[in-house]
Amino acid sequence: MDAEVVFWPSGKSVRVRRGTSVLDASRRAGVTIATRCGGKAACFMCKVTVRPGSELAPIGDAERRKLAGLDEKGIRLSCQTRVTGRVEVELPPDPLKAAIARQLARQQQDDELW
Repeated sequence: MDAEVVFWPSGKSVRVRRGTSVLDASRRAGVTIATRCGGKAACFMCKVTVRPGSELAPIGDAERRKLAGLDEKGIRLSCQTRVTGRVEVELPPDPLKAAIARQLARQQQDDELW
């Protein structure tokens, strides 16, 4: 095991072999990344943001086509992204938790207006 993946915002990390996908590393670390396609770059659900300086294998054609330029902003498909050294990954917020947070923020704004 000669690579490390750190998942943010939790800060959980895991050591894995070089060539391991970020999705497989997340499972090993007990970090949930949603996916429907079983790692075939078909569903776009497992997208993550990779922090600058992360050591990754070059992006493949299937992933590049699926991302349609988002890779230039650091977004990658965790099922296709292979680690080659130290990698730091930002996970998107859980959709349900994000919706609740938006609703609470709106409610707070409304309460402040009264």
